Amino acid sequence: MSVFTKVDTDQLRTFLEQFDCGELVEHRGISAGIENTNYFVTTTGGRFVLTLFENHTADELPFFLDLMAYLAEHGIPTAHPVPTRHGHYLTELNDRPAALVQRLSGGSLDHPDPAACAEIGRTLARCHRVSRDFPEYRAPDRDLGWAERVAGEIDTSIDDGERDLLFDELAFQRGQSRDDLPRGAIHADLFRDNVLFDDGRLTGIIDWYYACTDAFAYDLAVTLNDWCVDEQGRSLPDERDALLSAYLAERPFTTAETRVWPGLLRAAALRFWLSRLQDHHFPRAAEMTYIKDPAPFRRILLAHRAADGSQADWIKVNQAPEAAS
Repeated sequence: MSVFTKVDTDQLRTFLEQFDCGELVEHRGISAGIENTNYFVTTTGGRFVLTLFENHTADELPFFLDLMAYLAEHGIPTAHPVPTRHGHYLTELNDRPAALVQRLSGGSLDHPDPAACAEIGRTLARCHRVSRDFPEYRAPDRDLGWAERVAGEIDTSIDDGERDLLFDELAFQRGQSRDDLPRGAIHADLFRDNVLFDDGRLTGIIDWYYACTDAFAYDLAVTLNDWCVDEQGRSLPDERDALLSAYLAERPFTTAETRVWPGLLRAAALRFWLSRLQDHHFPRAAEMTYIKDPAPFRRILLAHRAADGSQADWIKVNQAPEAAS
């Protein structure tokens, strides 16, 4: 979440006339993140987040907004999009597709403890149980094909050690399949800064704009790789055990999920290492943004490669045998 497209006060006042949300009081840009332009917007009718989409076309966006509404209406703590007076979630501002969503209370946790990790594990499992019935489909846009394209783009910009690791991991991932795994709509970017807590209570999951239809276990791997490591990318066993135990208590793994779990952890680490390498070597201009360090995800990937099958063994030991069927 950054500011790539500036919105002034007069433009925003005109934009808000489409909604039954009161008159503008104030707005300010949000600096975290790197994909879309985001503002906090306060009106006489409430608090909202305005998003201008920098990389998605208007045709792609109904999936995200419909999913957010669907989950909110099924008890998952997400920000419900605000409809215009004509009932549309998607509109336009400054030649960008735009949406206004409810602003949820709370803030993100920089250092979640095991209790917070357990809470996100439970909530993610419940989200997956709900989202499997979401009727719309969107293919992943950070899949293996994307990874291979980006690897080609940065090939001459990275050092020999990075190149050897990258292409060896790509070769491994070509032999992995998710075809027989439980799937549905997933968040695909459930990092700590996309979850809000208020006084120890999880109040919201935000920023669904990488959501797609993919394997639930992959979504869990993405989450674990951020929530259960320190700033250097080193594993935090207590947090990891709390998150996995809570998730599996709500939605046990199938045998197929357990088998491919180590590879999914590696796939999730590869994706974010590669996307950060891309941003590092080919940064985009923005009025207010920052580029995240790729090094921690390289360390996470290396740790998962070294662990080999031990992650699957953890699942087997800590999940009831009858659940993994």
